[in-house]
Amino acid sequence: MAPTLAVPFNDSSALIDFVINQGNGVKGLSELGLKALPKQYIQPLEERMCMTNIVPQGSIPIIDMSNWEDPKVVKSICDAASEWGFFQIVNHDVPVEVLENVKDATYNFFRSPAEIKNKYSKEHSSSNNVRFGTSFTPQAEKALEWKDYLSLFYVSEEEASTLWPSTCREQVLDYMKKSKVVIKQLLQVLMKGLNVNEIDEAKESLLMGSMRTNLNYYPKCPNPELTVGVGRHSDVSTLTILLQDEIGGLFVRGNEGDDWIHVPPIKGSLVINVGDALQIMSNGRYRSVEHRVVANGSKNRISVPVFVNPRPADMIGPLPELVANGEKPIYKQVLYSDYVKHFFRKAHDGKKTVEFAEL
Repeated sequence: MAPTLAVPFNDSSALIDFVINQGNGVKGLSELGLKALPKQYIQPLEERMCMTNIVPQGSIPIIDMSNWEDPKVVKSICDAASEWGFFQIVNHDVPVEVLENVKDATYNFFRSPAEIKNKYSKEHSSSNNVRFGTSFTPQAEKALEWKDYLSLFYVSEEEASTLWPSTCREQVLDYMKKSKVVIKQLLQVLMKGLNVNEIDEAKESLLMGSMRTNLNYYPKCPNPELTVGVGRHSDVSTLTILLQDEIGGLFVRGNEGDDWIHVPPIKGSLVINVGDALQIMSNGRYRSVEHRVVANGSKNRISVPVFVNPRPADMIGPLPELVANGEKPIYKQVLYSDYVKHFFRKAHDGKKTVEFAEL
């Protein structure tokens, strides 16, 4: 059990030692029963969620996938990707028990003692493909984010069975495998919307050649209004498939300036969003949109995103089919691993990463 602290970490090095070096994470901080948020987590005013900017009845599209090839469904998916960048899907092909199992596995991993989780930290993990961490990029951030995570980059079943934590390995592999069916359906539909009617092997590997799953844990937080679970950002993926629990707290930037729309949890649903890679490959037709997660003062929250990406060594740019039709490219070709490095080098900063690829 972590020691009870009279003073909530006025000394930054003591906080960093407890949260990062000892592997307690913000979950460990939360469990100390702090009455006030440590100052290292207090976000500047402009990064806090202003409740007056929330659209009360706003909703991203909810799409029934049971007849995903139906022209009406195809149109609603393509419209959602170009107008909103986000949508929820229901009646999809990922079984509910697979989703429930991966949520349970997430809780099981984060219940592990700090010394077990710490084996997977940047300092101790035997591979860059398995990483337990906290916040986003602590060394680059002026204020820390109230979140712990386990990030699992998929290379092979063999590597996963050797390196991934046993508390969640099988469940995450199953979730990734079952999600692939839905990912392929969505990509087929979205490519059709760009008049790319055939996804050959090379195109498939460009769109979904690598996958990463994060298990995110947002513990309850003193003074949640002063911090963030995750700051404003767009994803660097092709698509992100997000499983969230019943707590809520994910907000998406609306189409009216500084409006934010809550994404309500729907049991059995998955939240889909366009990532920067697809915005670039679609030459801006599909939009990756800023989103953020607020901290919660009374409940712990988890979420499990699968990031579907190009491979690190792929060059990404507007698809040749679009340029061949005479469309003027608005993005250059960039090496995907360079793009991702640029994203992780800095604190979350809204949509700025995509400027890296602009012509």
